[in-house]
Amino acid sequence: MRPCDLEKSREIVFHALPLGQAERALALLEGLEGLCVGRGADDCRLLVTYHVCEYTLEGLETALANQGFHLDNSLLTKLRRALAYFCEGVQRRNLAANEPDIKSQEAFMKVYERRLHGDCDETPEEWRSYK
Repeated sequence: MRPCDLEKSREIVFHALPLGQAERALALLEGLEGLCVGRGADDCRLLVTYHVCEYTLEGLETALANQGFHLDNSLLTKLRRALAYFCEGVQRRNLAANEPDIKSQEAFMKVYERRLHGDCDETPEEWRSYK
């Protein structure tokens, strides 16, 4: 996976009412480290850029909804949102699956250290030289 695949640029779309939601959300999100926020094409949109290991669109939108913001619920926006949620979730799970499991590696090393080493071939000596 290329590193640029992990950088996401998404659009957060707010409902038209109440007015000024995007401006308030912009002021709120600007303070988050690792998150670039800008104005969208109209007064109801914000553009956000982030690394998928640090943020997700679902997490950002859930946090905004918990703060009282109203997101757009048109069919097209809901479909885009669901696709982004799914893709980012799969990417995050795949990244977690590729991380080495340190505890199981340590357990394997301990078992290996206790094991007797040397010639572990259980073939009888006379069969080894048989030709």
